[in-house]
Amino acid sequence: MIRIGIDVGGTFTDLVAVDEESGEARHFKLPSTPADPAVAIAGGVAALLQQAGVSGEAIAFLGHGTTVVTNLIIERRGALTALLTTAGFRDVLEIGRQTRPDLYDYTVERPSPLVPRHWRIEIPERIDADGNIIVPLDEDAVERAAETLRAEGVEAIAIGFLHAYKNDIHERRAGEILRRLMPGAFVTLSSEVLPEFREYERLSTTVINAYAGPRMAGYLAGFARRIEEQGARIPPYVFHSNGGLMSIETASRFPVRTCVSGPAAGVIGAAAIGAAAGFPDLVTFDVGGTSTDVSLAEGGRPAFTAERVVAGYPVRVPMLDIQVIGAGGGSIAALDDAGALKVGPRSAGADPGPAAYGLDGNQATITDANLLLGRLNPQALLGGRLPVDLDAARRVLTERVAAPLGFSIEQAAEGILRIAAAGMARAIRSISTERGRDLRRFALFAYGGAGPIHAGDVARELGIPRVVVPAEPGTLCARGILHSDLSFDLARTRIMLARPEVWREVAGALDELARSAAEILDRERVPEDRRHALYGIDARYEGQNFEVQVGLAGLALDSDPAALDAEFARRFRAAHAEVYGYDIPGRAVELVTLRHKMIGAVPKPQLTATAITHGPAEIGRRRVYFDARTGWVDTPVYDRARLSPGCRLVGPAVIEEMSATTLLHPGQHAEIDAPGNLIITLSLK
Repeated sequence: MIRIGIDVGGTFTDLVAVDEESGEARHFKLPSTPADPAVAIAGGVAALLQQAGVSGEAIAFLGHGTTVVTNLIIERRGALTALLTTAGFRDVLEIGRQTRPDLYDYTVERPSPLVPRHWRIEIPERIDADGNIIVPLDEDAVERAAETLRAEGVEAIAIGFLHAYKNDIHERRAGEILRRLMPGAFVTLSSEVLPEFREYERLSTTVINAYAGPRMAGYLAGFARRIEEQGARIPPYVFHSNGGLMSIETASRFPVRTCVSGPAAGVIGAAAIGAAAGFPDLVTFDVGGTSTDVSLAEGGRPAFTAERVVAGYPVRVPMLDIQVIGAGGGSIAALDDAGALKVGPRSAGADPGPAAYGLDGNQATITDANLLLGRLNPQALLGGRLPVDLDAARRVLTERVAAPLGFSIEQAAEGILRIAAAGMARAIRSISTERGRDLRRFALFAYGGAGPIHAGDVARELGIPRVVVPAEPGTLCARGILHSDLSFDLARTRIMLARPEVWREVAGALDELARSAAEILDRERVPEDRRHALYGIDARYEGQNFEVQVGLAGLALDSDPAALDAEFARRFRAAHAEVYGYDIPGRAVELVTLRHKMIGAVPKPQLTATAITHGPAEIGRRRVYFDARTGWVDTPVYDRARLSPGCRLVGPAVIEEMSATTLLHPGQHAEIDAPGNLIITLSLK
């Protein structure tokens, strides 16, 4: 039996299959099919099954990460969406918060709401902050709204009433009416998507869930159907943004929870592999064809956040804290209106891709620059399956960059790579040094198809002393899915001052969340012995506006209330000091949101060390341009599959494998550790 992980990126689709008995892993990579991502998935699964010599019935597990929702929002290709909200509040979605991405940049424009104003319909109803009904729901108004929206072809409706996180009776009733009168529409409630206070973030998240819902449901149905056509007899899973798996049915109901699905899987895999290799403190560095995704892991634990901005819209769901910039192998290098060289965020994508792919691409990209400097194999990529047209890359880069700037081809290509590396370094600083972390105690964990080739430059720029490159780094996001469990996050806002007498109420509310979690795990058929939960509370000092999360591990909520309150206050002050650098002794603490993360453990395969291919490790030499100081250097090229544990290399060197290429700069040292990771040491004097 085999277990398969799949990551669908903007340029490539990556797959990993692991044999449950032997632990042997097979890796496969093929161009994505943006028109229907399931086409590439089906092709990759078929190729893996053929390699393993088994049928689809041998698939014991299949999970996949996807950026479908993010792409729908960025490209505004979601469903025709309406919003039903409390009378007087339909413009909350447009007013938003009085914050700007850049305080002094007056050219920045907010994206227009995903729901046009004429489809933001006000419904007479009102519930106060304590959950009391002030104005009953006007059911006739809901019915009139349904008739109007049905006549106008609306496909999805978000319902977001004021204070529904405290009492959802009006939202549930409105949902029943809409589903009765519009049976084909996708209806989603804010009290189900995000039962927390702050109405703007709740409305925005719920609207995105509705906007992506119909398209995501259609995609997932097609994905499941294609997997079934391969002969699989098990239900596939979807990876969500908080680092776990959920069923197709759950992902179809809550697509907003998959906004950073693919990158999150890579962080989970990197943290697990890094900790096992003796590097618990990591900067994860995932460079794909379209973007660079960076995150932190400390003590083997990835960093999490409760909110992020996706294409200009706030999304408030628990997720891994990942910073994304538009710099990948397919990122386009071009001159702006002032004649300055810019790299990204526009990408050539999978079609047509970089000029060197020979698919009529007419834009210079990072991949073209790497090829022209000899850093990538000038004949073919993906283990020989993707031929390279070096003349096309040279022609386009000359026309688009070198000639207009009066540069040589080497100067132009090096300039593209230096600009890209500077952008990647800025992204890493934003999640590390700008938050008080000393990068000298971290290792850079490089993966993705283009991560290892840029890691040496970026690590040197940031002063990071070591780089870790796992085996087949280009498929790590797919492999990370195989390191994950089923999970789902539940939350309820309960604003109250932390005092001994409130902990009984807190315990009751957390028990209610636990019962809801048990119902979900029952539907997923998770055995009792594979279930466990994590509890936490978002809290703040009285008078503050933002919270920090405090874990409840080891706290018995039925213990002495005074002792419980004192211990929680101690933990809160420590968490506050870690995040903000100070605490406020004597200030009252306010509880805000109770959280429950349910986990259903999934059996995980034990991966064996990468099998060593016999033969000489050095498979050739070629001229590589590292920088203007060294110029072109005659450089050995190694087949990574032939590098055995303990093998040591001194740069310059190029190390090739199917899914990625690692560049070892002059003076850098590398060693293969026992599990097969490539450990690069930099001299930072």
